Amino acid sequence: MFTVFGFYKFKKIKFLKKNKSFFQKEISKNNVKGTIILSAEGINGTIAGKKDNITKIIKILKSQFELKDFDSKNISQSRFQPFHKGKIKIKNEVVPLGLKINSKNKKLSRYISGKSWNKLISNKETLVVDARKPFEYDVGTFKNSINPNIQNFRDFPKYLKKINKTKSVAMFCTGGIRCEKASIFLKRKGFKNVFQLKGGILNYLDKTEKKDSLWKGECFVFDNRISLKHKLKQGSFSICSGCRTPLSVQDKKSNKYEEGVSCSRCYETLTNTQKSRFRMRQNQINVAKKSGRKHKFQKEY
Repeated sequence: MFTVFGFYKFKKIKFLKKNKSFFQKEISKNNVKGTIILSAEGINGTIAGKKDNITKIIKILKSQFELKDFDSKNISQSRFQPFHKGKIKIKNEVVPLGLKINSKNKKLSRYISGKSWNKLISNKETLVVDARKPFEYDVGTFKNSINPNIQNFRDFPKYLKKINKTKSVAMFCTGGIRCEKASIFLKRKGFKNVFQLKGGILNYLDKTEKKDSLWKGECFVFDNRISLKHKLKQGSFSICSGCRTPLSVQDKKSNKYEEGVSCSRCYETLTNTQKSRFRMRQNQINVAKKSGRKHKFQKEY
């Protein structure tokens, strides 16, 4: 089994290039894969590896950046290594919104979780905003939520400007980091009652019993597990190799679905040349599977 660790921390970070080089060596040495983003405003990442190796990297992160703990974290398990590579990236922001976060404006955030969250989003007067992308929303979301239908998180402020400032706003995203920025943006614009789901969807699914949950569907994750269910168990979704959108079990029943080639969303837009190339790739994957080998394009192991 592999341990998957997601985290973020807003804190002033110096010597980005030096730290990038240092952590690239550390994750390589410990056979840890995934992505860690370094920014002057903090760190953000999801990594996977054997439990002891992940524990080592967590200790090194805390030591190197003098952290008592992370602002948010989540731990789950995977039967296979869900990442192909280990990457350290330097970005202007840990998540792009054109808004820098510091300890002063972060104190404006109001976190809520568990039964309190359920009560808040069950109120008809609360505007429940899913801060993720549309394809994530389609995989699963909270009851009564709406989605801004934006493809790039940097465009989120345009949507937020349309919201009535007198309304109570409950925001959520996968791990919480996108809402950190969006909620501060709203506070700066004069919104009084802005709440965010503490620890994001993943912590809610991990800590909330299914019978008490207001979550509908599964949660999309940006690794080769594709989606997770309650208690962060492996979900049922896969990815279309033609258009890179999540596919449900029902989607695969379409006549336009072909494993490794297309789905009902992209069947009409893919050229015959593309389909032919994708079939050749899928055939290579199938041959590798039969012989017990891994193929570089294979998504599950």
